[in-house]
Amino acid sequence: MRIVIDVLIVISLFFALAGVVGMIRMPDTFCRMQSSTNIATLGILGVLIAGILYSAVCLHDPAMAVKLAVMMVFYIITNPVGAHAIAKGAYKHGIRRVDEELACDQYGEDLEDEE
Repeated sequence: MRIVIDVLIVISLFFALAGVVGMIRMPDTFCRMQSSTNIATLGILGVLIAGILYSAVCLHDPAMAVKLAVMMVFYIITNPVGAHAIAKGAYKHGIRRVDEELACDQYGEDLEDEE
């Protein structure tokens, strides 16, 4: 079981590293936000699952496993919603690259319909 836990932590580290590289290399705000959301969501999920397995199998502490599972559910729900709210605020305030237009701007079309 220890090998499975270690593999989950290594997978989480991979997603965190890939997200950091994405944060450095992505060209604009929205792409960087996608990378940061991947760091937060995929990076933490593997660690939480590993923590659940470790607390249930190695420590024999079901209370800790339940707490970690509740944390995981709240994290899955709140992180993408928060990232979407930040992206929406950034779009409304005009934080985007000036030299290029967005390839797909459905949100801008919705804003035009509201005015």
